[in-house]
Amino acid sequence: MEESIYDVVIIGAGPAGSTAAAMLANVGKSVLVVEKQEFPRFSIGESLLPQCMTFIEEAGLLDAVLDNAERLGFQYKEGAAFYHQGKKVNFDFRKKSSEGPGTTYQVKREHFDQLLAQGAAEKGAEIRHGVALEAIDFNDRNTVKLSLTGAAGTSEAKARFVLDASGFGRVLPRLLSLESPSDFPVRQAVFCHVKSELAGGNFDRSKILITVHPQNPEIWYWLIPFADGTASIGVVGATEYFAESDSEKEALWKLVADEPYLLEVLGEYQVSRAEQRITGYSANVNCLFGDRFALLGNAGEFLDPVFSSGVTIAMQSSSLAVPLVLKELNDEPQNWQKLYSDPLRVGITTFRTFVKGWYDTRFQDVIFYPHQQQQVKEMICSILAGYAWDTGNPYVRESERRLNVLAELCG
Repeated sequence: MEESIYDVVIIGAGPAGSTAAAMLANVGKSVLVVEKQEFPRFSIGESLLPQCMTFIEEAGLLDAVLDNAERLGFQYKEGAAFYHQGKKVNFDFRKKSSEGPGTTYQVKREHFDQLLAQGAAEKGAEIRHGVALEAIDFNDRNTVKLSLTGAAGTSEAKARFVLDASGFGRVLPRLLSLESPSDFPVRQAVFCHVKSELAGGNFDRSKILITVHPQNPEIWYWLIPFADGTASIGVVGATEYFAESDSEKEALWKLVADEPYLLEVLGEYQVSRAEQRITGYSANVNCLFGDRFALLGNAGEFLDPVFSSGVTIAMQSSSLAVPLVLKELNDEPQNWQKLYSDPLRVGITTFRTFVKGWYDTRFQDVIFYPHQQQQVKEMICSILAGYAWDTGNPYVRESERRLNVLAELCG
């Protein structure tokens, strides 16, 4: 059985895993990334937030993204548009209160994730695709032993530290019994890709379009254009709203047919990637770290796709974790609760507040309020742009109280 020893083993080569691998490789650490799937592979989470660009630059991968954006069909993105019953509101991410990038891209994740993984490999990280972690052993005081399986058979790897960036796979939470129930209701997303010019309804391709169902505010749609003439379209709601549909195709297009504006924007279209669904995607854990391991991104917690926060949380977790890992490797024990879990949860709590406010309509009342105050809008815009850790923003610092007051004024 082949055995290798690494400074860090990372589970998963998505955005969290690849950015963490690149940051570690940048300072000469030996890194192994094990990824169960072969790349390129499809994933949702296709609309990035501007805050992501800061983390991509921190990992030394920004030039790779900028240089390949046009070739890979990344769509320039500068904001978000919201539509409900004839009311349309735009948020321009360049007009936000927080410092940092105000633009980003909408990407097909098979291309984006592969680009980041290749960038990490070019910096020196070893990436093995088609390899899964089957067991993990922390009994040795100095190293962690990982049992791996893949097409080539079984193998072992040893590491001084392990980062779980397995996303929805949630490998370590399952193996170490860290999972805890999410307090979010069980919801379902049904989606596909279409080929369409998206020429109707004065649609702005530089923005993601979030549309609220005309009769039921708990149901919403996303429309994410890509630069190659295709787009991602999906609908999200509680599972009971899909119960009468026999297939993903019927479930999606039956609800899309309820919204004439969305049909107008779509115009003539052709499905280019078949309809799919995911159910019960919200998840939580009882801790984000432990002896010689930490959970990154969706492996730790996933909220909801409504504000496209998943990739941002994933990259923020890598940005917070890697400096602590480097100190641990230098035999400098760190306070992971104070320096990782608590800071990461600041942004997660902010997004959680506004996600809950979206579904109970408090935040929808704010979004569609006809007399928006510019300074407040800029603060809300910062959160929508991903700057959910900017505690100089009162809607981050006191998200629940501030949203309640604002919703009362707007309602």
